[in-house]
Amino acid sequence: MTNSRPETRPDPQPDPLPNPQPTARPTARPTARWESVPYADGRLLDVHRPPGDTAGPAPVVLLWHGSGPDERDVLRPLAQEAAGLGLLVLVPDWRSDREDGGRADLLASLAFAHRNAARYGGDPTRFVLAGWSLGGREAVAVATHPDTPADLRPTAAVGIASAYGRPAATTGDVPLDHLAAAPSPVPVLLVLGTTDEVVPAELTRRLHTVVPTAELLELPTDHAGVVMTVYGPEADRCLPATDPATVAAGRRTAALLARAAGVR
Repeated sequence: MTNSRPETRPDPQPDPLPNPQPTARPTARPTARWESVPYADGRLLDVHRPPGDTAGPAPVVLLWHGSGPDERDVLRPLAQEAAGLGLLVLVPDWRSDREDGGRADLLASLAFAHRNAARYGGDPTRFVLAGWSLGGREAVAVATHPDTPADLRPTAAVGIASAYGRPAATTGDVPLDHLAAAPSPVPVLLVLGTTDEVVPAELTRRLHTVVPTAELLELPTDHAGVVMTVYGPEADRCLPATDPATVAAGRRTAALLARAAGVR
């Protein structure tokens, strides 16, 4: 994976618009709506729409989950909370265990989001690329890499509980390295959990040292808590949180996504 110029692949045509599915998340804002659509052959993406009374096209957030394969559902609590703040949030499945490290999935979802945001009520000129854990490294890599095409570059990047010292599958380069060599072309916002044992906080702080202009949000929670979830050992995945402290932490992450999109 040495080709540093992102490539895309076409999504199925036409893109269907299935009926929205009501959310059952008790901690999410109740007026947010979501539906699932294909963004490429056999690949699904959740569309979380803002409340119906939101004025005008909504800022867009494309939110990539972590290394667990096809875990868009893990980010549903955070996506619903962010949608309730007036954002159009798109969360695709992707697989880091593919031969290309998930590169094709991620870049296909990025191209799909840019092409289709408007038809879901989004404003593609206000486009945040965000990710959690491994997805955060990929989001920051694509958003800030010098070879990313202008029509795919977002207006801001958000990395949530991520590490940035290894090559990204999407670009082939180490985000820390190319950001040390040249300023970021877009604003960067970072979130970490101070009790994170999966991706220790210091790994996020290293990027903040390289990009001192980045906004850094430190939350008193762990790797799962920053996205309003708790790890369930029996399920071996992160599940929606219900305890007030974790919900509050996740809501602060959602508020940061809104700030990145220009919603105050």
